[in-house]
Amino acid sequence: MTTTPSATIRVDATRALVAFDPDVLLVDVRTPGEYETAHIAGAVNLPLDQVDSHLQHIVAAAGTTMVIVCQSGNRAEQCRTKLAAAGLTDVAVMTGGMNAWLAEDGPVVRGRQRWSLERQVRLAAGGIVLASILVSIWLPAARYLAGFIGAGLAFAALTDTCAMGMMLSKLPYNRPRNTTDVRQAITRLLDRTGR
Repeated sequence: MTTTPSATIRVDATRALVAFDPDVLLVDVRTPGEYETAHIAGAVNLPLDQVDSHLQHIVAAAGTTMVIVCQSGNRAEQCRTKLAAAGLTDVAVMTGGMNAWLAEDGPVVRGRQRWSLERQVRLAAGGIVLASILVSIWLPAARYLAGFIGAGLAFAALTDTCAMGMMLSKLPYNRPRNTTDVRQAITRLLDRTGR
């Protein structure tokens, strides 16, 4: 499967590809906490925030078709773009991510249940806006915090990045005790490709 700059693959096609070709690499770029909550069997967890620092190892380890998965597809597309810039072309993003996989009753390995990073961002942003509006009753300047959060969310939508999400991903809640060892994940990639 040679991919194009906007390569995507639907959930049903991903399931068929994995069933047909056991060498397909499923790379889950969500936080370790999200991965622990539910992931596709056989998927390797390489959190997006670790991709840049290990890009050359990932490129060297990739020797077969790679499907990148995240919660909704946004982080996976960011990872695919980085890998494409580094020379990997046989990479696709699973459309809709784990949200779509679960909606289509795809089998998952479940662990300790946690909220997805996207849900955490909605809670944090909504909570800050609500609190700042309530506080603005006594301290009018607090409404500017709500405006700042709104501007940040608009910027996040326009740039397809999320500073709040990146900050939340660093919280201990999103880093289980047995945190992802990126070197171990890359070793698993190497083992899968026979290098």
